[in-house]
Amino acid sequence: MPRNLPFLRQDFAASLVVFLVALPLCIGVAVASGVPAELGLITGIVGGIVTGLMRGSSLQVSGPAAGLTVLVLEAVRAFGLPALGVIVLAAGLLQIAMGLLRWGRWFRAISLSVVEGMLAGIGLVIIAGQVYPAAGGTAPDSGLDKLTGLPGALVEALGSRTALVSLALGAGTILLVVGWRRMPRRARAVPGALVAVLLAALATAVFGLPVETVRVSGVLEAVHLPGADALSSLADPALLGTVLAFALIASAESLFSAAAVDRLHSGPRTDYDRELLAQGTGNALCGLLGALPLTAVIVRSSANVEAGARTKASRVLHGVWLLLFVALLPAVLAYIPLAALAGILVHAGWKLIPFKSVLTLWRRHRGEALVLVATATAIVVVGMFEGVLIGLVLSVAKAAWEASQLRIEHSDDGRDAVRVRLQGTITFLRLPQILDSLEALPGDRRVVLDLTGVHHLDHACRAALETWAERHSGAVDEAVRSGTAPDRHKGAAAGSVSTPN
Repeated sequence: MPRNLPFLRQDFAASLVVFLVALPLCIGVAVASGVPAELGLITGIVGGIVTGLMRGSSLQVSGPAAGLTVLVLEAVRAFGLPALGVIVLAAGLLQIAMGLLRWGRWFRAISLSVVEGMLAGIGLVIIAGQVYPAAGGTAPDSGLDKLTGLPGALVEALGSRTALVSLALGAGTILLVVGWRRMPRRARAVPGALVAVLLAALATAVFGLPVETVRVSGVLEAVHLPGADALSSLADPALLGTVLAFALIASAESLFSAAAVDRLHSGPRTDYDRELLAQGTGNALCGLLGALPLTAVIVRSSANVEAGARTKASRVLHGVWLLLFVALLPAVLAYIPLAALAGILVHAGWKLIPFKSVLTLWRRHRGEALVLVATATAIVVVGMFEGVLIGLVLSVAKAAWEASQLRIEHSDDGRDAVRVRLQGTITFLRLPQILDSLEALPGDRRVVLDLTGVHHLDHACRAALETWAERHSGAVDEAVRSGTAPDRHKGAAAGSVSTPN
């Protein structure tokens, strides 16, 4: 074995596993996004070969992700398929700029509740939206309409033999994917999603099932290079907002995925800025080809690690296998039933919903759980971009609320001084509460104001406490007057104001 490729055997085997996992997902994500299936495969090829060759995360695998299907579908409906390439191209260039400015690490500052809420909302929309094609129908446009229209769609499907056959095919696909995890280890070497799609295609062909299959137009015919008209649409503020949403959401999903993948292996850690550059370069190329946007995909990445991959060669090779499939076997796509792909995506959407995280957060951090649920609900009701913004605003508001929390404790034994202890963060937002508490103290008693439990004291509060102390005694403790942080002093008297009356 060549010295410069010491892990070729492990990486070669892992690349085949990742290819088998990625193949049905690339096709399914494209169909769910309202674009030709070939565009999903092109994005998978770019994610494997181009992004895979670049530095950043060594074992993370990129391609079209279920997490962006809602956003892509909305963009295609609003601006048309020709504009998709321009949007993805501009988003990729924005990611490259953020990587060059070394902003990659700042994405780790996004609240995990917002990210999980975003994935939960996407998962709900995917599940609701894929039930319709599983029944041979067409899904409504908005996420809320998808959910509210489900009962009527299911009732209508019960009266149609064709719809029932299609639903049965989709349900069988889901059951096979879920049950495949109980198969022997050797059988599980072949991904359940691929087995389910192949069996559904075989059943459709052998029994002549009346279900709709993937429409094939050819890879070259599916490629749409951005034209002058599409490029001129960048002057549309609504389209620029979509570009920003693509860049931010794809970047956050990729970098959070990188953090998760780093916990799965003991190899080199992710360089977040370089990974953002790699993702941006891949998206810029996908945009030029008019393909889907790419992100790092945790399903493929975890499969890559579990299959024993040791270097980035595995993800590059998986892109090569996708390229060979597109070049040699594109006609195979025409045998794949849409109901089977819908079943694959329903399962993928279900896995996006963090049920365990919601329960854990509800027990320990209910504020975080509420942010997660509110973000998911807003995405379903309002839309993807607006839902994420609502989640971010709620997360910032929650952090500001917690940062401004203050405890005021009084102790009075009736003989010595009245002791008032402040704990927490003191900002101008809490100043009325503090002054009301101090001015309510008895005027004929000595008062000790203890600030040792204060983490932060802003200028407005410091000045107000000085004024209060001078009005009561004409003397102020030096710790308060000089602006020294209370926690730098030792002892109960440090950072306190003693005011004999």
